[in-house]
Amino acid sequence: VQLQASGGGLVQAGGSLRLSCAASGRTFSNYAMGWFRQAPGKEREFVSTISWNGGATFYADSVKGRFTISRDSAKDTVYLQMNDLRPEDTANYYCAASPRRVPPIILDPYEYWGQGTQVTVSS
Repeated sequence: VQLQASGGGLVQAGGSLRLSCAASGRTFSNYAMGWFRQAPGKEREFVSTISWNGGATFYADSVKGRFTISRDSAKDTVYLQMNDLRPEDTANYYCAASPRRVPPIILDPYEYWGQGTQVTVSS
């Protein structure tokens, strides 16, 4: 059972990236999917989450209006479109899956985690 995050990279401030999180080994179509990030020396923090059917989404205040989460159930993949990136968005980004119907904005309810993909935003 794996969640594979990809799409990270180096981008200038104001640029965009799209992260992907693909499931393998099982389906996560009935799971809420979340994105978290962790910068060096800091705790892992919530970024965004989407319900199992895509009907509910939540965002951290720091990314609201700039990031968009979506999912493609047919591909069992979740995306995080990141626009207007800022240096403070630099972190390792992780995707995670939770069986809860209401997508959680904290770490504990997430049972499966991907390996992370690095996003670096230069000023």
